Amino acid sequence: MTYLMVAGGLVLLLIGGDVLVRGAVTLAQRLEVPPLVIGLTVVAFGTSSPELVVSLDAVLNGSPQIAIGNVVGSNIANILLVLGLPAIIFPIACNVEAIRRDGAIMFAVTIGFAALCLSGQILNWQGAIMTSLLCGYLTWSYFSGREENEATAEAIVDEIEGIATRPHSIWLSFGFIIVGIAGLVTGGDLLIHGAMDMALAAGVSEATIGLSLVALGTSLPELATSLVAAIRRHGDVAIGNVIGSNLFNILGIMGITSMVAEIPISAQITSYDLWIMVSAAILITPFVLRGRPISRRYGAFLTAAYLVYIFSLYHGISGMPKSHALKESPPTAAKQSADILRPPAFLLASIA
Repeated sequence: MTYLMVAGGLVLLLIGGDVLVRGAVTLAQRLEVPPLVIGLTVVAFGTSSPELVVSLDAVLNGSPQIAIGNVVGSNIANILLVLGLPAIIFPIACNVEAIRRDGAIMFAVTIGFAALCLSGQILNWQGAIMTSLLCGYLTWSYFSGREENEATAEAIVDEIEGIATRPHSIWLSFGFIIVGIAGLVTGGDLLIHGAMDMALAAGVSEATIGLSLVALGTSLPELATSLVAAIRRHGDVAIGNVIGSNLFNILGIMGITSMVAEIPISAQITSYDLWIMVSAAILITPFVLRGRPISRRYGAFLTAAYLVYIFSLYHGISGMPKSHALKESPPTAAKQSADILRPPAFLLASIA
């Protein structure tokens, strides 16, 4: 039953997010909203809606480690898997100046978020600042993109036009939006409860499930978009998709979620997973800034690195405490948490 809940939740999240994007894009076009605004807001928020719903549902159900694990794990998956796998199909290159700028911003935001998490908790006011930064970033991107970067606007228009099977009226668009939101809420609730039960049954922590299963499931829309972009030889869309998603995950999803409830950060995440996320950003930043193509060989390396990371979560290499230890033996769990503060040899080797 647990597996059916998780599978059903993921399916509803994917369908709900897709239907929401179709309805919202059509509604925005009917209201004559500029394509650049649609791309920066409607499409970006729509494709990130599964992560947002899951994170909010997690904190409201008393599982904040799934929420933070979802964001950190999604950002890791976005770079290592969502860019790595399409690059194996066709080398990804991007020469759009705006995306290089956004790549630098993503790297800075990633470093800032990691530093923020080292305090052990994300507070409400910090979430409000992150959300405000996102609003400022979107406003700045719109005006700079409209005035200076026609190539960016053309790429976004092309991405919007690729969204087929859309409603043809405003009222039908509202129907799509309502159905999409309902699917997201229902799917998120099923996924969170199923993930909590699965973590307990498998003897792993909720953070492990959030970093792996939940994060990968909510990153499937980005993976699908990047695969299609790679097949169409649109490297700018593939890379822009990942950069935008990572920015939204940190500033938007984590910002909004921490405004609802303060998010405690486990020692495991601060000593291991955050640094994997930062290392992944380091691996991809030179390619974005210099406009160099991500080769098939490097794509295979990124994909393999992601598989190694997932392996480390489930085989104790990361130092992730087990759920049964946390629930049945608090002294042992405390000792494990203290041991986690020492960075594992696997992490040091991967960074080196």
